[in-house]
Amino acid sequence: MTEEKIVKHFQVSDPEQAVSLMGNQDKNLKLLEEGLNVTLNAFGNDIKITGTSQAASRSYAVLSNLVELIAQGITISSGDVVSAIKMANRGTLTHFQALYQTELIKDRRGKPIRVKNFGQRQYVQTVANNDVTFGIGPAGTGKTFLAVVMAVAAMKNGSVEKLILTRPAVEAGESLGFLPGDLKEKADPYLRPIYDALYAVLGAEHTARLLDRGVIEIAPLAYMRGRTLDDAFVILDEAQNTTPAQMKMFLTRLGFGSKMIVNGDVTQIDLPRHANSGLVQAHRILKNIPHIGFVNFSAADVVRHPVVASIIAAYDQQGDQQAAKNKQNM
Repeated sequence: MTEEKIVKHFQVSDPEQAVSLMGNQDKNLKLLEEGLNVTLNAFGNDIKITGTSQAASRSYAVLSNLVELIAQGITISSGDVVSAIKMANRGTLTHFQALYQTELIKDRRGKPIRVKNFGQRQYVQTVANNDVTFGIGPAGTGKTFLAVVMAVAAMKNGSVEKLILTRPAVEAGESLGFLPGDLKEKADPYLRPIYDALYAVLGAEHTARLLDRGVIEIAPLAYMRGRTLDDAFVILDEAQNTTPAQMKMFLTRLGFGSKMIVNGDVTQIDLPRHANSGLVQAHRILKNIPHIGFVNFSAADVVRHPVVASIIAAYDQQGDQQAAKNKQNM
């Protein structure tokens, strides 16, 4: 039996706020229609919402939250709209306003950087409350970018003296041996996402100066062996491609006054066949140790184009079906 549709009306008192809410060519309303399964028709400052009782109520709540942000002088983007939709569908919309109350840092253009969803908020809070934090989940959830933001913020407020960013030099179907230069020069292309995050926060020139002074160090994981990292903010990216021995080596570099973030996606392991992932093992054996926190992201936390989350979910579903099929055939 099909649930009966109802009509709600959402009024925006300020015409300028109405324009900001709807977006260029009503793009925000189109995102809301698709994400919340409703029909929205705008007539001046009035938005007519047509859908099931639950969908219409969710849409009204999302519009109310977005207008409140606009009233505070915050310019909303498509990403903000998508985040509100996802939080409404997950029942966490009551936390939406809180996302915008804490500014992590300003980017190189002076714009505030804030968390974009509830998963990112949990990630930031876990990093603040632990010495070692594992962020596990798909690409596009903002793990690397947020880790760099928190590292730069810690350096600016004097909590740490340097930033150390690393990742294992392993990629699917590629070999470092074919690239020119020494190990660091060979590994630099694999470290590009870390450079991109630093450039977004600090700018290319400032990043280059800090690299020259040794305040920021970006290096392949092999460079961490034999060191003790005191008063540093240390980030290991693409940690699913570490072996158990490499993961143990990295984690035992932690020194006094330091924080570590370990990020990875256990569905994207590029290690040679039959090799075990150090991230998978760490998740299993370290999850109950004090001062170590784990945050698990899902496709719902992806902050890229909405279709990316759908792609990830489809692949996850296919993987689950294949695993179930393999289990039946055993």
